[in-house]
Amino acid sequence: MLCISYFTYSVCIYKDISHNTDINNSFADQGKKIWQKNNCTACHQIYQLGGYLGPDLTNTYSLKGPEYIKAFLKNGTQVMPDFNLTQYEMDALTAYLKQIDDTGVSDPRSFTVLNNGTTYQK
Repeated sequence: MLCISYFTYSVCIYKDISHNTDINNSFADQGKKIWQKNNCTACHQIYQLGGYLGPDLTNTYSLKGPEYIKAFLKNGTQVMPDFNLTQYEMDALTAYLKQIDDTGVSDPRSFTVLNNGTTYQK
């Protein structure tokens, strides 16, 4: 009986999740690898998950634009080091941040918790 309940619950939760095949954008995937290689999460957040030294970058692309992002990546700041990224790496990292920006907003006040434990973003 427990197995049937678990199976039914799992089906109910996962049946409405859309599977977007566009997520596997290879250029943005390269940007994600660069993000991970340089441990950007140590200082920055995505969806308010990560470090607190730098800002949450979830919606930086739509708020500031790609040139703003590339200027920081190219020159660094007093707190953020210059990682000496190539133009390709900066473009890929910017594509990754655009992909993140396209998926939603980081403000948790816009999330609604559903009865099944998942969240829905307004």
